[in-house]
Amino acid sequence: MTKPLIEAIAIGASAGAVQALSRILPELPTDYPLPVLVVVHVPPDRTNMLVPLFQAKCQISIREAEDKEPILPGVVYFAPSDYHLLVEADRTISLSADAPAMYSRPSIDFLFESAADTYGPALLGVILTGANEDGAAGLTAVGEAGGLALVEDPAGAYASAMPTAALEAYPMAKTMSLDNIASYLAGLGKMRVA
Repeated sequence: MTKPLIEAIAIGASAGAVQALSRILPELPTDYPLPVLVVVHVPPDRTNMLVPLFQAKCQISIREAEDKEPILPGVVYFAPSDYHLLVEADRTISLSADAPAMYSRPSIDFLFESAADTYGPALLGVILTGANEDGAAGLTAVGEAGGLALVEDPAGAYASAMPTAALEAYPMAKTMSLDNIASYLAGLGKMRVA
């Protein structure tokens, strides 16, 4: 049985996220054929500066996710500060103010688990640098749904706790350097027929 094409990418990062994402997202072209959903742990009392920061660096469309918005290819959606970013069965975005998970809202686990429910084997989950264990359960959910699980090599990560926890929870995940993750994600767009 051949593996279905990837239809969506979910990325989770915490400490060191800006540096890691600055290596990955600028590699994605304007006509990238996949949506990318991103949770970065941002303190709830701060304005989320990730969108303007990455709009200036990237060719692909960057926006802050809005409730009930359809998930479109060629767009990177960042979770807003202090809201969980969830994927609904009809492939729209849902924002939630439910209690924090692992002291975090937005929670990487919540995004990955809801996206795994919706996309199943057509989801790619990516855990990057971070200083806690958020994302470990979510990446496991991605793998158990038949999706692809990818983890930044903890040896090269700015903060190794999050990728290490993800690998301990789901040892079948592929491990790659940041540069290889960037090339792999960019390559996913080239392998698809427009």
